[in-house]
Amino acid sequence: MITSQDFYNVMCAMVPLYFAMFVAYGSVKWWKIFTPEQCSGINRFVAVFAVPILSFHFISQNDPYQMDTRFILADTVSKVLVLLILSVWAIVSNSGLDWVITLFSVATLPNTLVMGIPLLKAMYGDFTQSLMVQVVVLQCIIWYTLLLFLFEYRAATQLIRNQFPGPAAAAISKIELDGDVISLDGRDPICTESEIDGNGRIRVRIRRSTSSAPDSALSSTVALTPRPSNLSNAEIFSVNTPAHNHAYSYGDNGIAFANGDLGFGYRATSPRLSGYGSSDAYSLQPTPRASNFNEMDAITIATTVNNNGTPVWIRSPTTGRVLQKASSPMFPSVKMVWESPGKGVNSSLDPKDINTPEKEISFRENVKIPVLDQADNTEAAAQQMPGPYVMLRLILTVVGRKLSRNPNTYSSILGLLWSLISFKWNVGMPSLLKNSIKIISDAGLGMAMFSLGLFMALQPRIIACGGKMATISMSIRFFCGPLMMSAASIAVQLKGVRLHAAIVQAALPQGIVPFVFAREYGLHPDILSTGVIFGMLVSLPVTLLYYILLGL
Repeated sequence: MITSQDFYNVMCAMVPLYFAMFVAYGSVKWWKIFTPEQCSGINRFVAVFAVPILSFHFISQNDPYQMDTRFILADTVSKVLVLLILSVWAIVSNSGLDWVITLFSVATLPNTLVMGIPLLKAMYGDFTQSLMVQVVVLQCIIWYTLLLFLFEYRAATQLIRNQFPGPAAAAISKIELDGDVISLDGRDPICTESEIDGNGRIRVRIRRSTSSAPDSALSSTVALTPRPSNLSNAEIFSVNTPAHNHAYSYGDNGIAFANGDLGFGYRATSPRLSGYGSSDAYSLQPTPRASNFNEMDAITIATTVNNNGTPVWIRSPTTGRVLQKASSPMFPSVKMVWESPGKGVNSSLDPKDINTPEKEISFRENVKIPVLDQADNTEAAAQQMPGPYVMLRLILTVVGRKLSRNPNTYSSILGLLWSLISFKWNVGMPSLLKNSIKIISDAGLGMAMFSLGLFMALQPRIIACGGKMATISMSIRFFCGPLMMSAASIAVQLKGVRLHAAIVQAALPQGIVPFVFAREYGLHPDILSTGVIFGMLVSLPVTLLYYILLGL
């Protein structure tokens, strides 16, 4: 039975955390103490130093040789079960990978480090700190890595689909990444360079931008340069194909042809640019950048006319798809549906309409490009992917590069390694190092909540995804998540106080890391933002309700 003293102990643990969050919120929203740039610095400190050191502090003090096997198994089974259910649902409903990633994040990845440790410790005692630390270790090392893998797989398939539509992708035998490409998330403009060997196999090289390409190659390929725009929080990019003595055009495999000879083709994928948002301070990117969830509304495509008067078309940076293919037996011709100010979205582009060396066309996301000729529709519509080894190597490369730039990766691994050494041979940490870590980790919890308050204040809306979607996501977060944890706990015979702790832990608010990934990859960031902000506001009464009901 929950007593008034138990309730008071929980409030003593949680009210200071919410106080730090609301002070930060008021400092920006009402009192205007901090500017967005100053909030960026605070959030960056929290992401790079405070939270990683706090994580290292908790993990290094936890005995890995005394881990609660049933508790960890229950947590693992619940996440695997949710992933399997979502995968089956996606296959049956043909909803794709996007909703699997989002719903898995919402249902299974709570804010365990910042909210879970103090809350569960106040509710059920000191032993729960060890349980929460074990969950944090698994989240950082396994589940966040899996989530990142899924995001990069999605980004890789989109890149292949846009750059190599239809069956051409199956011929890709090797994909290489330049050293400055750390992700395929689309935040930085990236280009692909392709060539076909004598056996018809395609080799692809991914560059961060065309500015990294050799000047000699750029002289005969597409140049990507930003130019001023009157669009808010966006840039219009102009893709210019210079007129040379040779005609260049692009096929499904991304090859540029010059007088029938095989050359190289550079194409830009979809850059996502916008103004600063506080969430990017948590980003794994080297430089935080900004956004208000708005993608680029329009792209300007510039075309040229070759010596024979035939217009040369390239790929749209918005969709990455072919605007007009080479006239070749390997690549059937296509028509393009485009948005004309005078003719509407469904107008077909006729090369006869091109009378000037440069013509600008505005594209939007709902434009259907390309529309194939009827004879080739069935064959080219069947999208294929490169071999499993090629895709796996690509994804593992970018995931490894991104994890290597995440301080939480190092803090979790180093904390686990030190705990293995410390508890194995009873080795204590030197006082100088221990006190240096403690002075920052003591501030880490409060600064993490303060940073969340800044994040809340900088968002245009608390419920960014709308009332209906917010209701669905909150139901999944606070009811379906604990329900799956209850089923998994009962299946592994987890009982008593540990069962109660597992259920309350599953009802914690949404973690910030899944939102950071969602923002970086442009996948339902409004839903995850609502989960972080609104979920934080309602989590205290929800978890208290679970605490009271489980104590009856």
